[in-house]
Amino acid sequence: MVTRPGELQAGVVVALAGAPFFAVLVWRGKFRKHMSETAARRTVAPGVRLGRASFVWRPWLLAVTLLLAGATFLVFCLSIGVGDFPIGLPQVIATIFGRGERVDEFVIMDLRMPRALAGLVVGVALGLSGAITQSIARNPLASPDVLGITSGASAVSVFLVTVSGGAAAAITGTVGLSGAALAGGLGTGLLVYLMAWRRGIEGLRLILIGISVSAVMEAITTWLLVTADIRDVARAQAWLIGSLDERSWGEVLVALWCTLALLAVVAYLAFPLRPMHFGDQVAASLGVRYALVRAVLLLCAVLLAGVAVSAAGPVPFVALVAPQVAMRLARHATPPLLASGLAGALLLIGADLVARTALPVGLPVGVVTAAIGGPFLVYLLVRANLRRDR
Repeated sequence: MVTRPGELQAGVVVALAGAPFFAVLVWRGKFRKHMSETAARRTVAPGVRLGRASFVWRPWLLAVTLLLAGATFLVFCLSIGVGDFPIGLPQVIATIFGRGERVDEFVIMDLRMPRALAGLVVGVALGLSGAITQSIARNPLASPDVLGITSGASAVSVFLVTVSGGAAAAITGTVGLSGAALAGGLGTGLLVYLMAWRRGIEGLRLILIGISVSAVMEAITTWLLVTADIRDVARAQAWLIGSLDERSWGEVLVALWCTLALLAVVAYLAFPLRPMHFGDQVAASLGVRYALVRAVLLLCAVLLAGVAVSAAGPVPFVALVAPQVAMRLARHATPPLLASGLAGALLLIGADLVARTALPVGLPVGVVTAAIGGPFLVYLLVRANLRRDR
């Protein structure tokens, strides 16, 4: 091909333009590979060994847990200080640590502390119970509300409130309404577990059976309310909504010690729980007795939910929302146990504070948690459907 003097061939121009572009593509490919390798190295959390104990160092999870603990303590103190006799935050903190005035000590420790401490204990119990059930079922919809545990406890309590005389009076006089609610939640949880067992526990089957059992228990509760005396119905309805009103030190201390004992068991089983997130075969290959660990953890989750229901009634959606919020804040693949408990406490105490101060009429805390948890449940369902469509 003949070209005029000073005229470049088309191939030269294309080469001059294409060579830098090709170099950029190669560099971007190497850069992306380098960034992916760097990100992969960063996502692998380093291990730490202290003698015979070892754990994974996750600074972000630790920071989120500490922030949740600080926020929970702050809201806890604000909830104590708000009331007909307002007390400043510094005075509340000083009184909690034994350096307050006598008047503040009477108002805080005798009048307001049982309610605030009940919110803290119940929130931790519900958040931890939801985290355990969602981790074992590997499904964000698994919670004591969905699995029928709270419905079973409610059905037993309504039965004892609305049926007078005979065995109901004897049970109430022996173990009390709180103890009967705990037994009802435990019995319902065991029933769901046994019905869902088919050579193992599968998450979707557990949830479907839990929904069925919950519907049956709610039908029994409704039938008891329809056929009961109107005065007994009013008492039962006040308990069914879920409230922290008129909590006594006796009820709070029982719930506190039961929750601490169950926390110790869950902390002991937290290490063998981690391999179970990858399936039973992986857990078995690592020497984990997954069937026993799963059964004990589900028992702890049922007991934690039963303790919460016996102390404050069936407060809805805290066990569903708290683990998912903690998981998203911590950027963790599964609900972190401690952070979920703190998120549950923060959610419940904050909801109780909103119910008492932000609304024109004082409402039970269960109304506020239901208003928060209902839309969040819809969000989880829509998100699960979108993932399935992809």
